[in-house]
Amino acid sequence: MRVRRLIAAVTVVPVVAGCSVSAGRLPPLPAPPPVTIPADPGFNVVATGDVLIHPELTAQATADGSGRRDYRPMLAGIRDVISRADLAICHLETPIAPPGGPFAGYPDFSAPPEITTALAATGYDDCSTASNHTLDQGAAGVARTEDALDAAGVRHTGSARSEQEARTPLVLDVHGVKVGHVAFTFGYNGRKVPAATPWLANTLDVDAVLAAARAARAAGAQIVIVSLHWGTEYQQEVTADQRRIAQRLLNDPAIDLIIGHHAHVVQPFENINGKWVAYGLGNSIARHSEPRGTTEEGVIARFHFVPSATGWSVDRAEYLPTVIDLGPPIRLDLAGSPQLDPARAAKALQDTDSVVLSRGAANAGLMRAMN
Repeated sequence: MRVRRLIAAVTVVPVVAGCSVSAGRLPPLPAPPPVTIPADPGFNVVATGDVLIHPELTAQATADGSGRRDYRPMLAGIRDVISRADLAICHLETPIAPPGGPFAGYPDFSAPPEITTALAATGYDDCSTASNHTLDQGAAGVARTEDALDAAGVRHTGSARSEQEARTPLVLDVHGVKVGHVAFTFGYNGRKVPAATPWLANTLDVDAVLAAARAARAAGAQIVIVSLHWGTEYQQEVTADQRRIAQRLLNDPAIDLIIGHHAHVVQPFENINGKWVAYGLGNSIARHSEPRGTTEEGVIARFHFVPSATGWSVDRAEYLPTVIDLGPPIRLDLAGSPQLDPARAAKALQDTDSVVLSRGAANAGLMRAMN
């Protein structure tokens, strides 16, 4: 949280004619009043886009680790922003493989477990795991993913190892404020959640999302954040279905914020009923062969929550454009970083601004930040 510094004013006392003051000695000034630095009554939430581990990223991590997979250098460019947040949320799209593999990319992903320790080292507290790739490796892949996140100390929601786990809302303690997080996906690339284990992954349905949000409230959540895997891949325009779902969810008092993923490109932000939806944050880290350009651009969403007469609300909404520099080496960085080619950075800023603000978000107070 940012702390404002207050500077105490110093009063200059003039020498009045007739007063006797010894040479070199001035009358003592009164002690200044104590400076009070007001505590920020709120807290910051940051969220990022798809963590999609293509084989090229694993090759880079192996090179960075001198033969041992290390994804931390790849993510280091955003670490300061992520680690400063009071609550940092990622979206882990790919299931985790056993430590020895096999590792695979599209269409059936299976990612090395070291990505989870890198996410923890970057500063993430929590990840959504509901995506169209959740079932790529079946129930075993779901279990490995959540086991790996547990081992890394990163909380998670969107898929489950058991019915009891699925029924237990994720409620995080953020400086004494209880924040619920639920996650859902539109589908699973033609796969079906097994009838015998319907709790394995959360399939997007408005009534199901509302039920999960209300369950989080019943478990003590004062704020509920919803992660949705939705939209059309590589399409920056918001679909009619996304708008319809966002309207229904944000018109309900159980939900305070929607974070979107899946398109692999940046989509707009919008304020609905005084609450925010980030329709699509683009890729956080990925390596698409096609399309190039827009799939390397993403945003970090940052929302500052404060107490209000009706509970909690966002008083400051920001976005920080990011760029995946395909190198070599492959690196994720803020678009304002001096490490990036200036022309590439300028294009990313222009592209991202035009999309993020295309649904009137600037008029509702959304601002671009650079750090």
